[in-house]
Amino acid sequence: MTSNKKYKVGAIRERNSDRILIAAEEEFVLHGFKGTSMQSIADRAELPKANIHYYFKNKTNLYQAVLENIMTAWNEVLADMNEDSDPATVLTKFIHSKMQLSYTNPNGSKIFAMEIIQGAPHLREYISQDMRIWVKEKSAVIESWIAQGKMRAVDPTQLIFMIWATTQHYADFNTQVLEVMNRREYDDDGIQNITNFLTDMILTGCGLTAPQAV
Repeated sequence: MTSNKKYKVGAIRERNSDRILIAAEEEFVLHGFKGTSMQSIADRAELPKANIHYYFKNKTNLYQAVLENIMTAWNEVLADMNEDSDPATVLTKFIHSKMQLSYTNPNGSKIFAMEIIQGAPHLREYISQDMRIWVKEKSAVIESWIAQGKMRAVDPTQLIFMIWATTQHYADFNTQVLEVMNRREYDDDGIQNITNFLTDMILTGCGLTAPQAV
């Protein structure tokens, strides 16, 4: 009986936390960090302000949690990449995953872009430490693929930058892209065409061919 109660409490905590993070993401993308208040997040989440502070002690703490969620979702697809992995499969999955997130959660990319444009006041330490190490580790794996003759010699760091930039472009600049293409919104077919185009261009530059199924 006690374990069931603990499970219910845990489920409620997780549900409320997710609800708050979603509301915070929407507020931050609309008003930026400075223009967003804990009260406006509470109003959007339809929860008492005290509940927001129960889960996140202040706005900075909540903002950093939003950013952490965004970056975790972006990079987890590469968690298992190693020297024995097939580069075409790994890079294709990375591109497809990033494009899908740009389609389903453009707010995340926009919040991250705004943070970086402002000089990364809340992310500078993470970028100079954790992100730098992450890129160095992934670049080392790519270098091993090159040494094994699995792919063309390219600059691994610039390749990662290119995948980040091209996929996030369709979220950060969706208004521009849609206006130029004379469309009101993205759809599944449109995103698939863009994804296939980026995959072909990037992998061709690496001397690779995309696998039939991802």
